[in-house]
Amino acid sequence: MNMTKTQTQPLTTTATSTITASSSALAVLFALSFSHLLNDAIQALIPAIYPLLKESYALTFTQIGLITLTFQMVGSVFQPIIGAYTDHHPKPYSLVAGMGITLCGLILLALAPSYHIVILAAGMVGLGSAIFHPESSRMARLASGGRHGFAQSLFQVGGNAGSAIGPLLAAWIIVPRGQHYILWFAVIPFLGMFILARVGGWYARKLAAIHANKNSAPHHRIAASRGKIAFFLAVLLLLMFSKFFYLASMTNYYTFYLIQKFGVSVTGSQMYLFLFLAAVAVGTIVGGPVGDKIGRKQVIWISILGMAPFALLLPFANLFWTAVLSVIVGLIMASAFPAILVYATELLPGKVGTIAGLFFGFAFGLAGIGSAVLGKLADATSILFVMKCCSFLPLIGLLTGLLPDLKDYEHAVKK
Repeated sequence: MNMTKTQTQPLTTTATSTITASSSALAVLFALSFSHLLNDAIQALIPAIYPLLKESYALTFTQIGLITLTFQMVGSVFQPIIGAYTDHHPKPYSLVAGMGITLCGLILLALAPSYHIVILAAGMVGLGSAIFHPESSRMARLASGGRHGFAQSLFQVGGNAGSAIGPLLAAWIIVPRGQHYILWFAVIPFLGMFILARVGGWYARKLAAIHANKNSAPHHRIAASRGKIAFFLAVLLLLMFSKFFYLASMTNYYTFYLIQKFGVSVTGSQMYLFLFLAAVAVGTIVGGPVGDKIGRKQVIWISILGMAPFALLLPFANLFWTAVLSVIVGLIMASAFPAILVYATELLPGKVGTIAGLFFGFAFGLAGIGSAVLGKLADATSILFVMKCCSFLPLIGLLTGLLPDLKDYEHAVKK
Protein backbone atom coordinates (compact mmCIF):
# COMPACT_ATOMS: atom_id res chain seq x y z
CA MET A 1 0.00 0.00 0.00
CA ASN A 2 2.80 2.36 0.90
CA MET A 3 4.44 1.65 -2.47
CA THR A 4 1.22 2.52 -4.29
CA LYS A 5 0.95 5.81 -2.44
CA THR A 6 4.58 6.59 -3.18
CA GLN A 7 4.05 5.91 -6.89
CA THR A 8 0.80 7.83 -7.31
CA GLN A 9 1.85 10.92 -5.41
CA PRO A 10 4.31 12.15 -8.07
CA LEU A 11 1.70 11.51 -10.76
CA THR A 12 -0.84 13.59 -8.85
CA THR A 13 1.70 16.34 -8.31
CA THR A 14 2.60 16.34 -12.03
CA ALA A 15 -1.05 16.49 -13.09
CA THR A 16 -1.73 19.35 -10.67
CA SER A 17 1.28 21.32 -11.89
CA THR A 18 0.21 20.75 -15.53
CA ILE A 19 -3.30 22.07 -14.83
CA THR A 20 -1.84 25.06 -12.97
CA ALA A 21 0.54 25.83 -15.84
CA SER A 22 -2.30 25.51 -18.37
CA SER A 23 -4.54 27.85 -16.35
CA SER A 24 -1.71 30.34 -16.00
CA ALA A 25 -1.06 30.28 -19.76
CA LEU A 26 -4.77 30.80 -20.52
CA ALA A 27 -4.83 33.75 -18.12
CA VAL A 28 -1.84 35.20 -19.98
CA LEU A 29 -3.66 34.78 -23.32
CA PHE A 30 -6.71 36.62 -22.00
CA ALA A 31 -4.49 39.35 -20.53
CA LEU A 32 -2.71 39.78 -23.87
CA SER A 33 -6.03 39.82 -25.73
CA PHE A 34 -7.43 42.46 -23.37
CA SER A 35 -4.22 44.52 -23.70
CA HIS A 36 -4.59 44.24 -27.48
CA LEU A 37 -8.14 45.54 -27.07
CA LEU A 38 -6.86 48.55 -25.12
CA ASN A 39 -4.05 49.23 -27.60
CA ASP A 40 -6.25 49.05 -30.69
CA ALA A 41 -9.10 51.01 -29.09
CA ILE A 42 -6.65 53.91 -28.82
CA GLN A 43 -5.56 53.40 -32.43
CA ALA A 44 -9.19 53.39 -33.55
CA LEU A 45 -9.85 56.75 -31.93
CA ILE A 46 -7.74 58.47 -34.59
CA PRO A 47 -9.80 57.61 -37.71
CA ALA A 48 -13.01 57.77 -35.66
CA ILE A 49 -12.52 61.51 -35.03
CA TYR A 50 -11.54 62.34 -38.63
CA PRO A 51 -14.82 64.20 -39.28
CA LEU A 52 -14.11 66.29 -36.16
CA LEU A 53 -10.48 66.94 -37.16
CA LYS A 54 -11.53 67.74 -40.75
CA GLU A 55 -13.82 70.48 -39.48
CA SER A 56 -11.50 71.78 -36.73
CA TYR A 57 -8.40 72.14 -38.93
CA ALA A 58 -10.19 72.59 -42.33
CA LEU A 59 -8.49 69.47 -43.74
CA THR A 60 -8.77 67.91 -47.18
CA PHE A 61 -9.19 64.15 -47.66
CA THR A 62 -5.52 64.07 -48.71
CA GLN A 63 -4.47 65.59 -45.36
CA ILE A 64 -6.67 63.10 -43.52
CA GLY A 65 -5.00 60.30 -45.45
CA LEU A 66 -1.59 61.66 -44.39
CA ILE A 67 -2.54 61.34 -40.71
CA THR A 68 -3.22 57.65 -41.22
CA LEU A 69 -0.13 57.31 -43.43
CA THR A 70 2.07 58.73 -40.64
CA PHE A 71 0.59 56.50 -37.94
CA GLN A 72 0.65 53.37 -40.08
CA MET A 73 4.08 53.92 -41.68
CA VAL A 74 5.76 54.43 -38.31
CA GLY A 75 4.29 51.08 -37.28
CA SER A 76 5.20 49.53 -40.63
CA VAL A 77 8.86 50.55 -40.48
CA PHE A 78 9.55 49.81 -36.83
CA GLN A 79 7.63 46.55 -36.28
CA PRO A 80 9.88 44.31 -38.42
CA ILE A 81 12.99 45.90 -36.85
CA ILE A 82 11.68 45.44 -33.32
CA GLY A 83 10.47 41.90 -34.10
CA ALA A 84 13.85 40.82 -35.52
CA TYR A 85 15.71 42.40 -32.58
CA THR A 86 13.52 40.79 -29.90
CA ASP A 87 13.86 37.36 -31.56
CA HIS A 88 17.48 37.50 -30.41
CA HIS A 89 17.09 39.80 -27.39
CA PRO A 90 13.63 39.31 -25.80
CA LYS A 91 12.44 42.25 -23.69
CA PRO A 92 9.69 41.13 -21.30
CA TYR A 93 8.82 44.65 -20.14
CA SER A 94 9.09 46.44 -23.49
CA LEU A 95 5.29 46.36 -23.87
CA VAL A 96 4.95 48.63 -20.83
CA ALA A 97 7.27 51.17 -22.49
CA GLY A 98 5.30 50.93 -25.73
CA MET A 99 2.02 51.62 -23.96
CA GLY A 100 3.68 54.61 -22.24
CA ILE A 101 4.62 56.09 -25.64
CA THR A 102 1.01 55.57 -26.78
CA LEU A 103 -0.17 57.46 -23.68
CA CYS A 104 2.06 60.43 -24.59
CA GLY A 105 0.71 60.43 -28.14
CA LEU A 106 -2.88 60.36 -26.88
CA ILE A 107 -2.33 63.35 -24.60
CA LEU A 108 -0.62 65.25 -27.43
CA LEU A 109 -3.55 64.51 -29.77
CA ALA A 110 -6.02 65.90 -27.23
CA LEU A 111 -4.10 69.16 -26.87
CA ALA A 112 -2.79 69.57 -30.45
CA PRO A 113 -2.84 73.27 -31.46
CA SER A 114 -2.16 72.56 -35.14
CA TYR A 115 -2.30 69.92 -37.88
CA HIS A 116 1.44 69.27 -37.60
CA ILE A 117 1.10 68.34 -33.92
CA VAL A 118 -1.73 65.97 -34.84
CA ILE A 119 0.70 64.28 -37.25
CA LEU A 120 3.33 64.01 -34.47
CA ALA A 121 0.76 62.54 -32.04
CA ALA A 122 -0.33 59.97 -34.64
CA GLY A 123 3.31 58.96 -35.14
CA MET A 124 3.76 58.40 -31.38
CA VAL A 125 0.68 56.18 -31.22
CA GLY A 126 2.08 54.26 -34.19
CA LEU A 127 5.43 53.76 -32.43
CA GLY A 128 3.68 52.46 -29.31
CA SER A 129 1.83 49.90 -31.41
CA ALA A 130 5.05 48.94 -33.21
CA ILE A 131 6.58 47.96 -29.88
CA PHE A 132 3.44 46.12 -28.72
CA HIS A 133 2.63 43.73 -31.58
CA PRO A 134 5.77 41.62 -32.27
CA GLU A 135 6.61 40.78 -28.66
CA SER A 136 2.99 40.23 -27.62
CA SER A 137 2.54 37.82 -30.58
CA ARG A 138 5.51 35.80 -29.35
CA MET A 139 4.06 35.75 -25.83
CA ALA A 140 0.72 34.49 -27.22
CA ARG A 141 2.48 31.67 -29.09
CA LEU A 142 4.41 30.68 -25.95
CA ALA A 143 1.15 30.53 -23.99
CA SER A 144 -0.71 28.61 -26.73
CA GLY A 145 0.08 25.07 -25.57
CA GLY A 146 0.38 24.05 -29.23
CA ARG A 147 -3.03 25.50 -30.19
CA HIS A 148 -1.43 28.24 -32.27
CA GLY A 149 -4.53 29.12 -34.28
CA PHE A 150 -6.69 29.45 -31.16
CA ALA A 151 -4.04 31.56 -29.40
CA GLN A 152 -3.59 33.89 -32.38
CA SER A 153 -7.36 34.26 -32.84
CA LEU A 154 -7.88 35.04 -29.16
CA PHE A 155 -5.07 37.59 -29.34
CA GLN A 156 -6.41 39.10 -32.57
CA VAL A 157 -10.01 39.29 -31.41
CA GLY A 158 -8.92 41.61 -28.63
CA GLY A 159 -7.49 43.98 -31.23
CA ASN A 160 -10.58 43.73 -33.41
CA ALA A 161 -12.85 44.35 -30.42
CA GLY A 162 -10.77 47.41 -29.54
CA SER A 163 -11.04 48.64 -33.13
CA ALA A 164 -14.83 48.29 -32.88
CA ILE A 165 -15.17 49.86 -29.42
CA GLY A 166 -12.88 52.83 -30.15
CA PRO A 167 -15.15 54.50 -32.74
CA LEU A 168 -18.21 53.85 -30.57
CA LEU A 169 -16.61 55.57 -27.56
CA ALA A 170 -15.48 58.40 -29.83
CA ALA A 171 -19.05 58.85 -31.11
CA TRP A 172 -20.44 58.95 -27.56
CA ILE A 173 -17.78 61.02 -25.81
CA ILE A 174 -15.45 62.93 -28.17
CA VAL A 175 -17.57 63.90 -31.20
CA PRO A 176 -20.38 65.62 -29.18
CA ARG A 177 -17.98 67.37 -26.74
CA GLY A 178 -14.79 68.15 -28.63
CA GLN A 179 -11.18 67.11 -29.12
CA HIS A 180 -10.04 67.86 -25.54
CA TYR A 181 -12.17 64.98 -24.27
CA ILE A 182 -9.62 62.58 -25.72
CA LEU A 183 -7.86 63.14 -22.37
CA TRP A 184 -10.55 60.98 -20.74
CA PHE A 185 -9.08 58.03 -22.60
CA ALA A 186 -5.68 58.36 -20.87
CA VAL A 187 -6.96 55.79 -18.36
CA ILE A 188 -6.80 53.13 -21.10
CA PRO A 189 -2.99 53.06 -21.55
CA PHE A 190 -2.50 53.35 -17.77
CA LEU A 191 -4.58 50.18 -17.33
CA GLY A 192 -2.66 48.53 -20.15
CA MET A 193 0.69 49.33 -18.53
CA PHE A 194 -0.43 47.71 -15.26
CA ILE A 195 -1.62 44.50 -16.99
CA LEU A 196 1.44 44.25 -19.23
CA ALA A 197 3.79 44.62 -16.27
CA ARG A 198 2.21 41.48 -14.77
CA VAL A 199 2.40 39.63 -18.10
CA GLY A 200 6.02 40.73 -18.46
CA GLY A 201 6.82 38.96 -15.18
CA TRP A 202 5.31 35.71 -16.51
CA TYR A 203 7.23 36.10 -19.78
CA ALA A 204 10.54 36.64 -17.94
CA ARG A 205 10.02 33.44 -15.94
CA LYS A 206 9.03 31.54 -19.09
CA LEU A 207 12.15 32.73 -20.92
CA ALA A 208 14.33 31.62 -18.01
CA ALA A 209 12.73 28.14 -18.09
CA ILE A 210 13.20 27.88 -21.88
CA HIS A 211 16.83 28.92 -21.58
CA ALA A 212 17.42 26.29 -18.89
CA ASN A 213 15.93 23.54 -21.13
CA LYS A 214 16.93 24.85 -24.56
CA ASN A 215 18.41 21.53 -25.69
CA SER A 216 15.47 19.36 -24.57
CA ALA A 217 13.01 20.12 -27.39
CA PRO A 218 13.65 19.35 -31.09
CA HIS A 219 13.64 22.32 -33.48
CA HIS A 220 11.08 21.73 -36.23
CA ARG A 221 11.76 22.95 -39.77
CA ILE A 222 9.79 22.91 -43.01
CA ALA A 223 11.44 20.89 -45.80
CA ALA A 224 11.44 23.59 -48.46
CA SER A 225 14.17 25.69 -50.06
CA ARG A 226 14.69 29.32 -49.09
CA GLY A 227 13.45 30.34 -52.53
CA LYS A 228 10.17 28.46 -52.09
CA ILE A 229 9.65 29.84 -48.59
CA ALA A 230 10.32 33.37 -49.87
CA PHE A 231 7.78 32.80 -52.68
CA PHE A 232 5.14 31.52 -50.25
CA LEU A 233 5.74 34.53 -47.98
CA ALA A 234 5.35 36.85 -51.00
CA VAL A 235 1.98 35.24 -51.84
CA LEU A 236 0.87 35.69 -48.22
CA LEU A 237 1.87 39.36 -48.34
CA LEU A 238 -0.16 39.86 -51.54
CA LEU A 239 -3.17 38.31 -49.79
CA MET A 240 -2.53 40.71 -46.92
CA PHE A 241 -2.61 43.53 -49.47
CA SER A 242 -6.12 42.61 -50.61
CA LYS A 243 -7.42 42.35 -47.05
CA PHE A 244 -5.85 45.46 -45.54
CA PHE A 245 -6.31 47.78 -48.52
CA TYR A 246 -9.99 46.90 -48.39
CA LEU A 247 -10.02 47.30 -44.61
CA ALA A 248 -8.39 50.74 -44.98
CA SER A 249 -11.24 51.84 -47.26
CA MET A 250 -13.82 50.75 -44.70
CA THR A 251 -12.06 51.98 -41.56
CA ASN A 252 -11.17 55.43 -42.90
CA TYR A 253 -13.83 56.26 -45.48
CA TYR A 254 -16.90 54.13 -44.76
CA THR A 255 -18.31 56.86 -42.48
CA PHE A 256 -17.84 59.51 -45.19
CA TYR A 257 -19.45 57.14 -47.72
CA LEU A 258 -22.53 56.71 -45.52
CA ILE A 259 -22.76 60.45 -44.83
CA GLN A 260 -22.48 61.39 -48.51
CA LYS A 261 -24.64 58.65 -50.06
CA PHE A 262 -27.35 58.23 -47.43
CA GLY A 263 -27.17 61.48 -45.44
CA VAL A 264 -26.67 59.82 -42.05
CA SER A 265 -25.24 61.85 -39.15
CA VAL A 266 -21.62 61.59 -37.96
CA THR A 267 -22.76 59.72 -34.84
CA GLY A 268 -24.98 57.45 -36.94
CA SER A 269 -22.13 56.66 -39.33
CA GLN A 270 -19.98 55.63 -36.35
CA MET A 271 -22.69 53.17 -35.31
CA TYR A 272 -22.62 51.55 -38.75
CA LEU A 273 -18.82 51.42 -38.59
CA PHE A 274 -19.13 49.74 -35.20
CA LEU A 275 -21.38 47.05 -36.75
CA PHE A 276 -18.74 46.30 -39.38
CA LEU A 277 -15.85 46.24 -36.88
CA ALA A 278 -17.84 44.13 -34.41
CA ALA A 279 -18.42 41.60 -37.20
CA VAL A 280 -14.65 41.62 -37.85
CA ALA A 281 -14.07 40.85 -34.15
CA VAL A 282 -16.51 37.92 -34.17
CA GLY A 283 -15.07 36.51 -37.40
CA THR A 284 -11.53 36.65 -36.02
CA ILE A 285 -12.21 34.39 -33.04
CA VAL A 286 -13.68 31.73 -35.35
CA GLY A 287 -10.82 31.63 -37.87
CA GLY A 288 -8.00 30.38 -35.64
CA PRO A 289 -9.69 27.31 -34.09
CA VAL A 290 -11.17 26.38 -37.48
CA GLY A 291 -7.69 26.66 -38.99
CA ASP A 292 -6.35 24.32 -36.27
CA LYS A 293 -8.90 21.72 -37.44
CA ILE A 294 -9.19 22.07 -41.23
CA GLY A 295 -5.89 23.79 -42.11
CA ARG A 296 -4.73 27.38 -42.59
CA LYS A 297 -4.94 27.31 -46.40
CA GLN A 298 -8.62 26.38 -46.39
CA VAL A 299 -9.41 29.25 -44.00
CA ILE A 300 -7.47 31.71 -46.20
CA TRP A 301 -9.47 30.54 -49.26
CA ILE A 302 -12.78 31.10 -47.50
CA SER A 303 -11.90 34.34 -45.73
CA ILE A 304 -10.54 36.33 -48.67
CA LEU A 305 -12.15 34.95 -51.82
CA GLY A 306 -15.40 34.09 -50.02
CA MET A 307 -16.14 37.74 -49.24
CA ALA A 308 -15.81 38.81 -52.91
CA PRO A 309 -19.47 38.57 -54.04
CA PHE A 310 -20.68 40.49 -50.98
CA ALA A 311 -18.00 43.19 -51.36
CA LEU A 312 -18.91 43.61 -55.04
CA LEU A 313 -22.61 44.09 -54.18
CA LEU A 314 -22.07 46.55 -51.32
CA PRO A 315 -21.58 49.81 -53.34
CA PHE A 316 -24.91 49.24 -55.11
CA ALA A 317 -27.03 48.48 -52.03
CA ASN A 318 -29.41 50.73 -50.08
CA LEU A 319 -28.64 51.72 -46.49
CA PHE A 320 -30.20 48.62 -44.90
CA TRP A 321 -28.47 46.17 -47.22
CA THR A 322 -25.21 48.14 -47.01
CA ALA A 323 -25.24 47.49 -43.25
CA VAL A 324 -26.10 43.81 -43.74
CA LEU A 325 -23.45 43.27 -46.42
CA SER A 326 -20.79 45.07 -44.36
CA VAL A 327 -21.45 42.68 -41.47
CA ILE A 328 -21.19 39.63 -43.77
CA VAL A 329 -17.96 40.96 -45.31
CA GLY A 330 -16.50 41.64 -41.87
CA LEU A 331 -17.39 38.16 -40.58
CA ILE A 332 -15.87 36.33 -43.56
CA MET A 333 -12.81 38.53 -44.06
CA ALA A 334 -11.72 38.62 -40.42
CA SER A 335 -10.41 35.07 -40.14
CA ALA A 336 -7.74 35.74 -42.79
CA PHE A 337 -5.10 37.46 -40.67
CA PRO A 338 -4.76 34.85 -37.87
CA ALA A 339 -4.61 32.08 -40.49
CA ILE A 340 -2.02 33.94 -42.59
CA LEU A 341 0.13 34.79 -39.56
CA VAL A 342 0.14 31.23 -38.17
CA TYR A 343 0.83 29.83 -41.67
CA ALA A 344 3.82 32.18 -41.98
CA THR A 345 5.21 31.30 -38.53
CA GLU A 346 4.98 27.61 -39.47
CA LEU A 347 7.02 28.37 -42.58
CA LEU A 348 9.75 29.93 -40.41
CA PRO A 349 9.60 28.37 -36.92
CA GLY A 350 11.79 30.10 -34.37
CA LYS A 351 11.28 33.50 -36.03
CA VAL A 352 7.97 34.45 -34.44
CA GLY A 353 9.01 38.04 -33.65
CA THR A 354 10.40 38.59 -37.14
CA ILE A 355 7.29 37.19 -38.83
CA ALA A 356 4.91 39.05 -36.52
CA GLY A 357 6.86 42.27 -37.02
CA LEU A 358 6.96 41.80 -40.79
CA PHE A 359 3.26 40.99 -41.17
CA PHE A 360 1.95 43.50 -38.62
CA GLY A 361 4.31 46.07 -40.13
CA PHE A 362 3.13 45.23 -43.64
CA ALA A 363 -0.48 45.50 -42.45
CA PHE A 364 0.23 48.92 -40.94
CA GLY A 365 2.05 50.06 -44.08
CA LEU A 366 -0.74 48.89 -46.36
CA ALA A 367 -3.36 50.60 -44.22
CA GLY A 368 -1.34 53.84 -44.24
CA ILE A 369 -0.55 53.83 -47.96
CA GLY A 370 -4.10 52.70 -48.71
CA SER A 371 -5.56 55.55 -46.69
CA ALA A 372 -3.36 58.15 -48.39
CA VAL A 373 -3.92 56.77 -51.91
CA LEU A 374 -7.66 56.38 -51.40
CA GLY A 375 -7.87 59.88 -49.88
CA LYS A 376 -6.15 61.34 -52.94
CA LEU A 377 -8.45 59.32 -55.21
CA ALA A 378 -11.51 60.52 -53.25
CA ASP A 379 -10.44 64.17 -53.68
CA ALA A 380 -9.96 63.59 -57.43
CA THR A 381 -13.19 61.60 -57.94
CA SER A 382 -15.62 60.74 -55.13
CA ILE A 383 -15.99 58.50 -52.09
CA LEU A 384 -18.54 56.43 -54.04
CA PHE A 385 -15.99 55.75 -56.78
CA VAL A 386 -13.40 54.70 -54.18
CA MET A 387 -15.78 52.17 -52.63
CA LYS A 388 -16.58 50.69 -56.05
CA CYS A 389 -12.87 50.30 -56.89
CA CYS A 390 -12.09 48.62 -53.56
CA SER A 391 -14.89 46.09 -54.00
CA PHE A 392 -12.70 44.23 -56.53
CA LEU A 393 -9.77 43.72 -54.13
CA PRO A 394 -10.99 40.37 -52.66
CA LEU A 395 -10.53 38.75 -56.09
CA ILE A 396 -6.78 38.73 -55.31
CA GLY A 397 -7.71 35.82 -53.03
CA LEU A 398 -7.37 33.56 -56.08
CA LEU A 399 -3.61 33.61 -55.37
CA THR A 400 -4.28 31.26 -52.42
CA GLY A 401 -4.14 28.46 -54.98
CA LEU A 402 -0.36 28.99 -55.16
CA LEU A 403 0.11 28.07 -51.50
CA PRO A 404 0.95 24.46 -50.57
CA ASP A 405 -0.56 22.36 -47.81
CA LEU A 406 2.16 22.53 -45.14
CA LYS A 407 1.35 18.97 -44.02
CA ASP A 408 3.05 17.73 -47.20
CA TYR A 409 6.25 19.47 -46.17
CA GLU A 410 5.96 18.22 -42.60
CA HIS A 411 5.74 14.60 -43.87
CA ALA A 412 8.84 15.22 -45.94
CA VAL A 413 10.70 16.21 -42.76
CA LYS A 414 9.61 13.04 -40.92
CA LYS A 415 10.78 10.81 -43.76
